[in-house]
Amino acid sequence: MGFSHYELPKMLFIFLVFMNSCMFSYGGNFIQEFDFNWGGNKVKIFNGGQILSLSMDKLSGSGFQSKKEYLFGRIDMQLKLVTGNSAGTVTSYYLSSKGPTHDEIDFEFLGNVSGEPYILHTNVFSQGKGDKEQQFYLWFDPTKNFHTYSIIWKPQHIIFLVDNTPIRVFKNAESLGVPFPKNQPMKIYSSLWNADDWATRGGLVKTDWSKAPFTAYYRNFHAQKFNKSQFLDAKWQNQELDANGRRRLRWVQRNYMIYNYCTDYKRFPQGFPLECRKF
Repeated sequence: MGFSHYELPKMLFIFLVFMNSCMFSYGGNFIQEFDFNWGGNKVKIFNGGQILSLSMDKLSGSGFQSKKEYLFGRIDMQLKLVTGNSAGTVTSYYLSSKGPTHDEIDFEFLGNVSGEPYILHTNVFSQGKGDKEQQFYLWFDPTKNFHTYSIIWKPQHIIFLVDNTPIRVFKNAESLGVPFPKNQPMKIYSSLWNADDWATRGGLVKTDWSKAPFTAYYRNFHAQKFNKSQFLDAKWQNQELDANGRRRLRWVQRNYMIYNYCTDYKRFPQGFPLECRKF
C-alpha cells in the first residue's frame, strides 16, 4: 500500500522521534549493563539476564554496579525485597560518584522483624556531604511483589518515585550556598549487606542468621539519559510535578513519612539547614 505525499512527512517525523528516543534509552539486561563486583556466587542471574538476585549470609553480602556512568536522567529499577524476618539487613539502590567529595542519591531499604514494615531511607549527598535524610513506610508489602523505584535527576531538582508516585523532591538551592549534585557523573549501585549495628530500631534488633540466606530480587532496569534539546529548554529544565503529582506527594508525606531532617528540632537546635528554610 502506498502513502500520499501528505503522509510521508508525518511518518518521517514519527520515525525520527522514535530513533531519538532509542538513542537515549538503555534497556535492562543485567549481564550487559552491570558488573558483579561483590559477593561472588551470591549474585545470580536468571532468564538470560532479565532477573538478578542478591543474597547475604553470615560470611558476606553481595552487590553490583553499572558499567555506564550517568549525568542526569531517569533511572528505574524493580525490586522485590527480602521476605520474612529481614531485621539487620539493608538493601541499597543508589547513584554515586567516587572520591571524598562524591555525589550520591540513595534508596536504602531497612529490614525489620516479621510483620513489621520496611523503612525506606532516602538521602542526597553533594561534594561528600549528606545528612539530608527522609524516611518512609510503604503503602504495600515490598516483599510480596516487584515494585518500581525511580530517580529523576535534573540540574534543578531530584525526584524520588515509588511505582511512579513521587515521595520526595530535593530542589537545587545553590543560590543559597547549598551544594547540589550536577557536575559528577554517577554509576548505579546496589547491594545487600548486614547493618544490624544501626538498621533496625537503631541497632537494638540484630540479624537472625538462622534465617539466612537473605535474598532480594531485581528486574526491569531502565535508564534514560536526557538529550541536548531538553537541556536547551528552560521550561523543561524547571518543570517539576503536575497537579496530580503534587497531590500524590502530599498524600505520601502526610501519611507515610516517618522522618524528615527538615523538621528535626533536636538535631538542628541552631536552626534548620538553608534548603529546609526555603523549601
